[in-house]
Amino acid sequence: MTTGVRRRMGVEERRQQLIGVALDLFSRRSPDEVSIDEIASAAGISRPLVYHYFPGKLSLYEAALQRAADDLAGRFAEPAEGPLGARLLRVMGRFFDFVEEHGPGFSALMRGGPAAGSSAANALIDSVRQAAYEQITAQLRVPEPPARLELVVRSWISLAESTALLWLDGRRVERAELEVQLVHDLAALMAVSAAHDEETAAVLRRVLADDPADGPFKTLVTRLIALASDRF
Repeated sequence: MTTGVRRRMGVEERRQQLIGVALDLFSRRSPDEVSIDEIASAAGISRPLVYHYFPGKLSLYEAALQRAADDLAGRFAEPAEGPLGARLLRVMGRFFDFVEEHGPGFSALMRGGPAAGSSAANALIDSVRQAAYEQITAQLRVPEPPARLELVVRSWISLAESTALLWLDGRRVERAELEVQLVHDLAALMAVSAAHDEETAAVLRRVLADDPADGPFKTLVTRLIALASDRF
């Protein structure tokens, strides 16, 4: 008869295990509802051993948040090939995948859960927003956008965050519809800015020219023209 022997983890391996366990628990419930005892139990170790690797729940939460932030930032990455609308739809699909996977934790963080007001947490949130901004401007093929276009992209990122939070509250709108709507929202924000800024207008013209007839940007234009025709 063979007796199984539990392998002892190294320090970094154990830390990474605890971060993964904590992130899983924080993703299913608001972090302020998760105790160190629960984390220890889920990891199969004692409470004092958790404190051996992390000074307290705040430090473990921030470590879990760092992993989640890296994950979320990576979901905005997309090869700059093909029509912009299709690329952004894929990005929004991965963004909402993350929101679904980490719903309570995402909501607690954005609305002010534990550590949400700490300098470390704020820095991580800002780093994700900056990574998203850089990825979207890369998708637009404008590495150094003019001031109005920068405002558009940063406003759109904030809109995506608030839309995800509202969706989590009741999911009253189909997720796929919201993904398309957010792509349309970016086009609409760009159109408003383009009415006042020729540099943004030039970017929007290029985007529309590259979009196929059934792409999200051309579809939005068609719907708006039909709406205007009905009213005027």
